[in-house]
Amino acid sequence: QVQLVESGGGLVQTGGSLRLSCAASGRTFSSYAMGWFRQAPGKDRESVAAISGSGGSTGYANSVKGRFTISRDNAKNTMYLQMNSLKPEDTAVYYCAAANSIFISRAPTAFGSWGQGTQVTVSS
Repeated sequence: QVQLVESGGGLVQTGGSLRLSCAASGRTFSSYAMGWFRQAPGKDRESVAAISGSGGSTGYANSVKGRFTISRDNAKNTMYLQMNSLKPEDTAVYYCAAANSIFISRAPTAFGSWGQGTQVTVSS
């Protein structure tokens, strides 16, 4: 089992930036892919971005391509999500998740461990 703790959420104006972090413990960090998901009020949880165990492969939702960057530091057991040019529609609770495999996936069913979530609010 992997334990995950997110940080870095907050309130930001349209066009601003935030950097989310996800600290992991419990398994060898580089042995599993990871991802960021978000859930807005009244909506289903959706994949935002994912990264392979090595960090060599990444994938993004179309809605965030070119604005968000996922990365990981395997020496620090930490994953990041750099969010630029934020829009009000990015407002949601953001969750990090650890996959059951080293290979990249954005399907929620591929992830077995989840963090508690961090709120991101973008004001217009």
